[in-house]
Amino acid sequence: MSRVAKKPIALPKGVECKIDGASVSVKGPKGELKLPPIPDVQIAIEGSEIRLSAPSGDFRFAGTARALLASMVKGVSEGYTKKLELVGVGYRAAMQGKDLSLSLGFSHPVVFSAPEGVTLATPTQTEITISGADLQRVGEAAAKIRALRPPEPYKGKGVRYAGEKITLKEAKKA
Repeated sequence: MSRVAKKPIALPKGVECKIDGASVSVKGPKGELKLPPIPDVQIAIEGSEIRLSAPSGDFRFAGTARALLASMVKGVSEGYTKKLELVGVGYRAAMQGKDLSLSLGFSHPVVFSAPEGVTLATPTQTEITISGADLQRVGEAAAKIRALRPPEPYKGKGVRYAGEKITLKEAKKA
């Protein structure tokens, strides 16, 4: 088995883990997540740790299973957040109930509905904060919002991840 998969996952206080057959559910203060069965990987709870093993000798999925479980444990205990920035004249974001209304230079405002388990917030008009317990859903929601108007390479206008560096192209010379 890989060295990463052999490392146990520590369960913080307030996080419960249950094994139902081959599937695993992790419950904590930020929510509850479930992992479907993974072939050839056995999951066991020993005290306040989760250990993985591959009894059949096929270790292909053990490292991935450990990464998914560690992500679930961190998500239900601490949660995940992604921040987006709007760059451009007139580019704004505002909340309308649970939906996000974006002015991105189109002739109409774009409305984005938050997926289940993900919360959206707009601390300022040019910042969007996406948070939730499931890392995959948070990242997917951030990618969908960014795809509405990705940063263009000449002026850098668009929706970008916080801290993302955009390499600008040189303008056409006369």
